[in-house]
Amino acid sequence: MTSGGDAPGMNACIRAVARACQYYKLECFGIMQGYEGLINDDFIVLDARAVRNIINRGGTILKSARCAAFRTKEGRAKAWNNIQKHEIDALIIIGGDGSLTGGMIFQKEYGIPVVGIPGTIDNDIFGTSKAIGFDTAVNTVIQAIDKIRDTASSHNRLFFIEVMGRDAGHIALNAGIAAGAEEILIPEQEQGIENLIKTLKYGKKSGKSSSIVVVAEGDKTKDNVYNLAQQIREELPGYDVRVSVLGHIQRGGSPTYFDRVLASRMGIYSVEILREGKSNVMIGIQLDKLVLSPLKDAIKGKSAINKNMVRISKILSV
Repeated sequence: MTSGGDAPGMNACIRAVARACQYYKLECFGIMQGYEGLINDDFIVLDARAVRNIINRGGTILKSARCAAFRTKEGRAKAWNNIQKHEIDALIIIGGDGSLTGGMIFQKEYGIPVVGIPGTIDNDIFGTSKAIGFDTAVNTVIQAIDKIRDTASSHNRLFFIEVMGRDAGHIALNAGIAAGAEEILIPEQEQGIENLIKTLKYGKKSGKSSSIVVVAEGDKTKDNVYNLAQQIREELPGYDVRVSVLGHIQRGGSPTYFDRVLASRMGIYSVEILREGKSNVMIGIQLDKLVLSPLKDAIKGKSAINKNMVRISKILSV
């Protein structure tokens, strides 16, 4: 099942799991709407043909939903009854830390083997250098920034571009470097409004007629990007300041080759490790090798921001 926010590449992972099951002569069910479907007995059979022509599609054919009922013991008891009804032997959960937390609790209470696959564009899960969907989201942001820069340059404007990342700045940092942003604001590095103003003044003095500032939605410089932009207007009246919030376009779109291949590798591996008797783990990728982490470690930890990338962004913004 897929759970939490959708991420490009989830369909490629669903396809890989279904086809690996068929290859190993196992029966595969898809659970619709995440934990909600688990409680409401919304199951479908997934054979190799049921997942044809989905590797290139964004979103998830199994749908996804938040489920308050699964947070209760009564809700999880209903889910367990459905698991027994369909004679299901293991669960593969594709999602973020909230989704994996639900799987860990379910495994503890009922003993069903669970394997987690990280699927989140925020890339904020410990135990993997990349989560499914992150690469596509970053590429989507880069394409948007490239287009906005054309307008910024044409009209000598300063653009604040807000990207997703409430608790982690991976999208902002990587997309900002790749798109040549003059400044990048992320939750992990509280730069402060004074330093931002200093940087923008220096850029103006050195001949920059337009600038791009990429802001992760969780950045603490101001309470929101619009108020941040307003303060810059007041402090630097020479700039024509605009705001662009990219929002949910970052979640959609056809997955990149990287996300398709990563999702396929993780999907197949999830079936294979269950056949080996392993469970209560999350699959990650480190140095191009698939690795396993206990679910509790993946959930409790957060992927650290790459400090060398922060250093590189400062050098490139001169």
